[in-house]
Amino acid sequence: MKEINLTSGSIFQKLVRFSLPMIAGNLLQQVYNLVDTLIVGRCLGANALASVGSAYTLMTFITSILIGLCMGSGAFFSADYGAGDTPRLRGDIRLSFLFIAAVAALLCALIYPGMPLILRLLQTPPELLALTRAYVRVVFAGIPFVFLYNFFAYLLRSMGNSVAPLALLAVSSAANIVLDLAFVLGLRMGVGGAALATVIAQGLSGIGLMLYALIRLPVLREAARHAPARRGRLAEIIACDVATGIQQSVMNFGILMIQGLVNSFGAGVMASFAAAVKIDTLAYMPAQEFGNAYSLFVSQNHGAGKRERIRTGTRMSFAASAVFCAAVSVLICCFAERLMGLFVDAGEAAIIAEGARYLRIEGAMYVGIGVLFLWYGYFRGVGRPQVSLLLTVISLGTRVALSYALAPRTNWGVLVIWWAIPIGWVLADVTGLALYRRGCA
Repeated sequence: MKEINLTSGSIFQKLVRFSLPMIAGNLLQQVYNLVDTLIVGRCLGANALASVGSAYTLMTFITSILIGLCMGSGAFFSADYGAGDTPRLRGDIRLSFLFIAAVAALLCALIYPGMPLILRLLQTPPELLALTRAYVRVVFAGIPFVFLYNFFAYLLRSMGNSVAPLALLAVSSAANIVLDLAFVLGLRMGVGGAALATVIAQGLSGIGLMLYALIRLPVLREAARHAPARRGRLAEIIACDVATGIQQSVMNFGILMIQGLVNSFGAGVMASFAAAVKIDTLAYMPAQEFGNAYSLFVSQNHGAGKRERIRTGTRMSFAASAVFCAAVSVLICCFAERLMGLFVDAGEAAIIAEGARYLRIEGAMYVGIGVLFLWYGYFRGVGRPQVSLLLTVISLGTRVALSYALAPRTNWGVLVIWWAIPIGWVLADVTGLALYRRGCA
């Protein structure tokens, strides 16, 4: 598969060509959870849907730590590749892999003993505890596979190959659908069967992509054998990875806190939120992956010292993202009830109505999250992940503070939670623009 060099040629054309496989790949990754949600919601009922939705938020938080670390290392790989520094790239690959693998092992060692406490902190309703526990007990076995897939995906993307990760996800997503149907409908394994299908599919994508990268990349094989790195490089990698990892985990920790607050409003609101979040994530996912592709564009050109190319690409990227997000907002607002009806039986009118209200409030402001993803990508690409972390704290901090201060204490209830989301986006966007204009990076 031919790699795309983002430091030369048509900026917009290459960004689109590079980002499309990433968008399709994330779309397939969302299929893991969409299939779980569709089958569980339709076949096992609203309580099972609420349990899987709550567990999905928890799993997203845990895995976001690893994804953030891999994303941070991807910025190093991309800068090394853009600068043509193969010896430094070999050393960075080796150090990054060992560090992130150690974090993955630590997470696995901590998550299972701490599960009862986590479920209590999430305010999981008593009637849903057994179902939620059955799902998370299985699905967290996929943590090592999440690490493998994302590490090698960001390595390949940093060198301009965004197609191979897509191909492996296509295979694993197909397997996930087949296994979901077999375990839940055929073998009647309940929510545990849905979780097992996801873990097996994650294993296929993680191990498969690792083997592909080992075969395809000589620099990876050299790094696996021996790749000395200059003194202090590990500290630089850890600092960048941790900053990006914290940014990703803070974002999802805020979402996890919101999930806990949503849980306090009962199983009906939980089910609405579970279905609406899947639709919501899928709707703005292309903007998120375009932001990740843009970040690799920035880091490659930053490594090559091409500042004017970065400025031109930044203008084009912001315009393209805004147009796309505005179009998606119109579609979501028009078809909110129909989209909720895909996940929830027509007889559950209250659940559909609450989910549609969430989608219309948040969906009207997708331009805000699209711009925010680009700010994250820009500051990460120029080696300032701390700024991305600051923007995340502003966005999620606003959301959490408003929700906890007002939702339980006013008649607005969950409506406050829904409105707090776009308010946080706008505040973070304004901050990102101010820092960019001040030449923070």
